[in-house]
Amino acid sequence: MRFIIQHTDPKSSARAGVIHTDHGDIETPIFMPVGTVGAVKAVHIKNVREDIKAQIILGNTYHLYLRPGLEVLENAGGLHRFNGWDKPILTDSGGYQVFSLSGRRKINAEEGVWFQSHIDGSRHLFSPEKVMDIERSIGADIVMSFDECTPYPCDHAYAEQSMKITHGWLERCCKRFDETEPKYGYSQTLFPIVQGSVFPELRKRSAEFISSMNREGNAIGGVSVGEPTELMYEITELCCQLLPKDKPRYLMGVGTPANIIEGISMGVDMFDCVMPTRNGRNGMIFTWDGILNMRNEKWKNDFTPIDANSELFADREYTRAYLRHMYVADEILGPMIGSIHNLHFYLDLVKTARKHIANGTFASWKNEILPRISQRL
Repeated sequence: MRFIIQHTDPKSSARAGVIHTDHGDIETPIFMPVGTVGAVKAVHIKNVREDIKAQIILGNTYHLYLRPGLEVLENAGGLHRFNGWDKPILTDSGGYQVFSLSGRRKINAEEGVWFQSHIDGSRHLFSPEKVMDIERSIGADIVMSFDECTPYPCDHAYAEQSMKITHGWLERCCKRFDETEPKYGYSQTLFPIVQGSVFPELRKRSAEFISSMNREGNAIGGVSVGEPTELMYEITELCCQLLPKDKPRYLMGVGTPANIIEGISMGVDMFDCVMPTRNGRNGMIFTWDGILNMRNEKWKNDFTPIDANSELFADREYTRAYLRHMYVADEILGPMIGSIHNLHFYLDLVKTARKHIANGTFASWKNEILPRISQRL
């Protein structure tokens, strides 16, 4: 993997670049649709490729390990061949899922994490070495190191101990990754993850440690777990200032359109979040003019297109009244349209940000657009 910075904004830390992988190039800043179990929920792979124009999608190590399982994935030739996506894939290590299973797991710094499957209650161990082996079997282009994601709030002592465990696991991840080979004839790269909760001193130590590992990219984890937005911004900005400038920075699990624009201004290159599809399934539609609740009575007789200025076929061909009807009638087409629309908007958002970075107008565009996209219509 190679990362080249092509443009920088003169009045912020925003930058535009390209990540070269064996499955194609990724133009940054980029938003990555989440395909937890190998599919972007309620969206055909053709829509992801041709309508949403995604350049990279995510899979999840925890979920894919449990179902369909490594034997199926290896027999298929890896996740790319299994789901038909021929562009880059990134896999999360399962650290966040372990965090979310607080009642079903036990953390041991030496062994790793014992957890119970949410599917059938069976018991499993994720060690740093095993997670690297699983991610080799899945075959993603970018794989994440195994970490512990701390909850919010947590005290300093817990955050520090968790950070130390994450750092120890990272060293073991790097060792295992470097002593094994890709399984499907193309290269993979490993990203470490900065932790440290909301404590600046811990984040500084973690960012410095992660940087010392000298991998091809780095991630900022442990944010968007319930902390105030301003605190998330402070931690993100601090990490961006400390992580290497010549390597891509990935802000994990973030977030709203406004969060993404703010993150780009701080120097973040990569984003992912379930919000566009989750909210799309529930009738919340993001647009350049603001946020629409499509279940609202006000759209009942609105026969204008969902978004007349959009390039997306669904935005031009379906009306707001029709889309509202789909949600109210519990017709599955409603969540499908909403998910495709929101993902298209997110990709259009980062594409437009990239253009403004290249033109040197990002900072002024950001100030103009943030109030518009954040208002409720």
